[in-house]
Amino acid sequence: MTIFEAVGGEATFEQLVAAFYARVAVDPVLRPLYPEDLDGPERRLRLFLIQFFGGPATYNEERGEPMLRARHVPFKIGKRERDAWIANMSAALDSLDLPELVRDQIRGYFDGAATFLMNQPE
Repeated sequence: MTIFEAVGGEATFEQLVAAFYARVAVDPVLRPLYPEDLDGPERRLRLFLIQFFGGPATYNEERGEPMLRARHVPFKIGKRERDAWIANMSAALDSLDLPELVRDQIRGYFDGAATFLMNQPE
């Protein structure tokens, strides 16, 4: 069973990403990194997470390979931005009723990915 299936499929990722972007919209560190309209980034993150955790490959069909590092190079991501991203995503993740093991696996991915995307010295 994939994580996508274990959490109940697409609806759970819709909730997670919506909860995350509600926080981004008011976060003083993250908000300046995003365009005025958050719909595009929200959709792309949702599709990426669905695919990454075992759901349909719609992200690849629409955007090609994820190339996370390359897609994030234009944004200055240091420890401050990484920590804000993790804090907001963790709060969004904690707002869902998920089994602890699954939550820990998802959180582990987020932690590693956010660190990988850092491109500014500390």
